[in-house]
Amino acid sequence: MGALLDWRDSRHWDSKPAPCGVCERPTNLRSDRGKPVHKVCAESWTDQHTKPAPDPS
Repeated sequence: MGALLDWRDSRHWDSKPAPCGVCERPTNLRSDRGKPVHKVCAESWTDQHTKPAPDPS
């Protein structure tokens, strides 16, 4: 299962659209670092760039 980000906090919204850092389409959403990115784009990017946890066995 992929990452599900919790962006209910108002800091993830900006009144000025900017190009998404992943798909380049306009978005009002902002990452935890304040970068413009759609939530689904951020979740997809996270899934693709997160290393799997080591096998405990």
